[in-house]
Amino acid sequence: MIESERHRAILSAVQARPVATVAELVELTQASEATVRRDIATLHMQKKVRRVRGGVESLAPPQFVGLSGRPFEMNATRQIAEKRAIAQAAVELCADGDAIIINGGTTTFQMVHPLANRRCLVFTNSFPIAEHLLKQSKNTVMLAGGTIYREQNIVLSPFENDVTKNFAARRMFLGAQGVSRLGVMEQDPLIIQAETKLIGQADEVVLMVDSTKFRNRSSLILCPLDRIGTLITDDRITDADAAMVEAAGPRLVVASPRRGRAEIPAAG
Repeated sequence: MIESERHRAILSAVQARPVATVAELVELTQASEATVRRDIATLHMQKKVRRVRGGVESLAPPQFVGLSGRPFEMNATRQIAEKRAIAQAAVELCADGDAIIINGGTTTFQMVHPLANRRCLVFTNSFPIAEHLLKQSKNTVMLAGGTIYREQNIVLSPFENDVTKNFAARRMFLGAQGVSRLGVMEQDPLIIQAETKLIGQADEVVLMVDSTKFRNRSSLILCPLDRIGTLITDDRITDADAAMVEAAGPRLVVASPRRGRAEIPAAG
C-alpha cells in the first residue's frame, strides 16, 4: 500500500470511530509500526488528525461510531483467487431449495457467482451479496434489518427481537478476522453479538477463511472451533494449522485456485 492509500485508510478509520490505535492501523494498512507512526505524524502536521498516545483521533469525533476492522473495499482485492476457490467449494455444499445464511464479508461475497446457478433461500446481512443475488440469480433473498455500516457494507442489529430468530437455515457461511486454537476471532463486539445470533439459527456452520487468517489474531472470540462443522481454506494452509483444525473437529476442505479441490477429513 503506497503512502497516499495508507493516509486515506487512516483518515477513514478515524472517521468511523473516535480513536484508532497504532496496532489497529498496522493491521489495517499491512505496514510496519514505524511507517504507521510516520503517517500519523504527517497527518497530524497537516492538521487532518490529532496524534494521541498509542494512536490517533479525529479532529471532529463522529456522532455515530463505526465498526473495527478493514473496510470492505480494501479487503475485496486481497487473496482474490483463494477467496474464489473457497467460495466455489462452499457453494458445492448447497442444493436447490436449501435455506442458507451468508454473513457479510469479502470471502463470502465470492459465493454470489457460483450461486447464480442455484435456487436457494438466502438470508444475509450484506448489501453487496443481496444486490448481486437479486440482479444476477433466481435465489430468494432476505435481508437483515438494523443499522447500516457503510465501511463494511453490512447491516447489524443490537436488538434481540429482529427477524434473525425467525429464520432456520441448513447452513451458515461466514468469514472471520482470524483463526487459532482458541477459536474463531472477530474484532468488534457488535459483530460478535450479531454472528452469535445467526450461528444459533443454522444446523451447520461453515467457516470460510484463506490461509492468511491463521496468522491473524484478535482479542475477541466468536466461538470455539468445535462449533464449526466445516472449515474451507486454500492450499497454502500449513501442516501445523491443518493438524490444529483436524484435532478440534471440523471437517477440513482445502480449495486450490490452481489444482481444483481436495478434501482432508477431520481426525477421529
